[in-house]
Amino acid sequence: MADLQVIADAVIGGDRDTVAELAQGAIDEGVKPEDIINEGLIAGMNVVGVKFKANEFYVPEVLIAARAMHAGMDIVKPLLADADIASRGKVVIGTVKGDLHDIGKNLVSMMLEGGGYDVVDLEVDVPPEKFVEAIQAENADVLALSALLTTTMPGMKDTIDAISEAGARDSVKVIIGGAPVTQNYADEIGADGYAPDAASAVDLVASLM
Repeated sequence: MADLQVIADAVIGGDRDTVAELAQGAIDEGVKPEDIINEGLIAGMNVVGVKFKANEFYVPEVLIAARAMHAGMDIVKPLLADADIASRGKVVIGTVKGDLHDIGKNLVSMMLEGGGYDVVDLEVDVPPEKFVEAIQAENADVLALSALLTTTMPGMKDTIDAISEAGARDSVKVIIGGAPVTQNYADEIGADGYAPDAASAVDLVASLM
């Protein structure tokens, strides 16, 4: 049978062609798609997360590994009936209104997907009402807000206020992150959590679910 550790290692190494080839090979050998995802692709990304936290990997390596993981996902995912693989939860993510930064947000998004979460990315410059619509339409478990500028951070508070006004605050956990953001600010605006980096964001989401 296919050695799924080899797939995990190829993800860690960021070798997208090898990941795609090995994933296809595992499917041809009859390995269950969910095993390839959990024991190969996600297992690899978990190691990447640990290395990122320990400063052994930096943003470029994580992005390359995430791309390699996606190369495998693209092959395996179409074979899954939605019911086959249990998502660990649904996360809506976006950068708040007035802010066009997306590298950190994209990293969190990729790490969450690598952790088995269903991620809906609203991209950048997202107004509060769009976040409210998305969490209701998607029935999201967690909303992740990003801001890279001190001038756009108030958009986080505006979004939380808008969710409260829509009567949806109890149904979703809100986490925030970005260079100028702190735990104190999270407490101040009533967020459920703050993460200093992408790997911590995955742990935070897991602890809130």
